[in-house]
Amino acid sequence: MKLTARLVTLVTAALLAIGAADGPANRDWNATVVETEAGHRIGNPDAALKLTEFISYTCPACAEFAREGDPALKLGLVRQGRVSLEIRHLLRDPVDLTVALLAHCGPAAKFPQNHAALMLSQDRWLPVIQRSTPAQRQRWSTGDHAGRHRAMASDAGLYAIMEQRGYGRAELDRCLADKATAERLAEASAADWKRPGIAGTPAFAIDGQVLAGTHRWRQLAPQLAARQ
Repeated sequence: MKLTARLVTLVTAALLAIGAADGPANRDWNATVVETEAGHRIGNPDAALKLTEFISYTCPACAEFAREGDPALKLGLVRQGRVSLEIRHLLRDPVDLTVALLAHCGPAAKFPQNHAALMLSQDRWLPVIQRSTPAQRQRWSTGDHAGRHRAMASDAGLYAIMEQRGYGRAELDRCLADKATAERLAEASAADWKRPGIAGTPAFAIDGQVLAGTHRWRQLAPQLAARQ
């Protein structure tokens, strides 16, 4: 186990060094964000390597990847334009969709930080969801689309997280009521769940090819390094 951790540390450092060594020093490709039909693409659209990350906000392993893998990706390979990163949503439950709607709130440029704020605070709000009462779960499953999502966001403390990002309650309510975006994300998620090789979250694809048995940074890092 110690050897594995040491190797992952070395590979991560190498990927960061690759990103720092090349490319225009004044260009940070993390600032280039485009909304896609199923999520957002971050980075150089002409990057030689196109990485897709399939995530669920209610997946603890996805939060672990956000802590371990995202810094190396964004500070290294994505920053210098070598790799583009598309984040797509594999929805597992209605709470997952609620969080995804909040992550999509506002212009595309806000998505990366919205995503990070919600994913990295998962250890605060997910236990609240898991300890929910029957009365709360009843509120989440009855009423109109907007009311259900507002109830979940309120009970889980998601409003407070997004308000720290500078959002107002009215703007968040509009995003939670966005049925068109909810339907688009749900349809794309259903299609992605049917992709060969995807059996859980997180999952990854390089240039459209799903990577078998790859769910952690320690599994993804060597495959990225081998392609540099």
